[in-house]
Amino acid sequence: METQGYKEKRSGFRRLDWSYHFVAAPLAIVVLIFLTIELFRGLGQREMSNLDWLLFILAVCLVFAVACIRRYATKTQDRMIRIEENFRHYRLTGRTLDPRISISQIIALRYAGDDEFPALCERAATDGMSPTTIRSAVMNWRPDTMRI
Repeated sequence: METQGYKEKRSGFRRLDWSYHFVAAPLAIVVLIFLTIELFRGLGQREMSNLDWLLFILAVCLVFAVACIRRYATKTQDRMIRIEENFRHYRLTGRTLDPRISISQIIALRYAGDDEFPALCERAATDGMSPTTIRSAVMNWRPDTMRI
């Protein structure tokens, strides 16, 4: 694989899940905004019911649930990447990853090809490289098309 510039390598760096990013999250926010407006309108007119409060509380819960769902999915992906890259490092070197390497560094290291992966892992552990520095040091880019 030929070497590409860092800016070119970043294309496709983040993927969007249309059902989450363009439907669920925006709708949850719209519902919360609408019900907040209704709640304040009721407060101003002194015509509030228990249903107004209940709907507002449910909208807040919906926004929190949507945010938690996303956070849990991302944490699960991070754990899988840690396992995959630890196994790849073991397969290439016979040793597990250095415990000094953080999850953000491991996520950046997954873009490195097998030929440069062990050396970059060592540099990341000893030099404390940032994820951005690690990604820019990758010469043989290995795309991750599965992360959302």
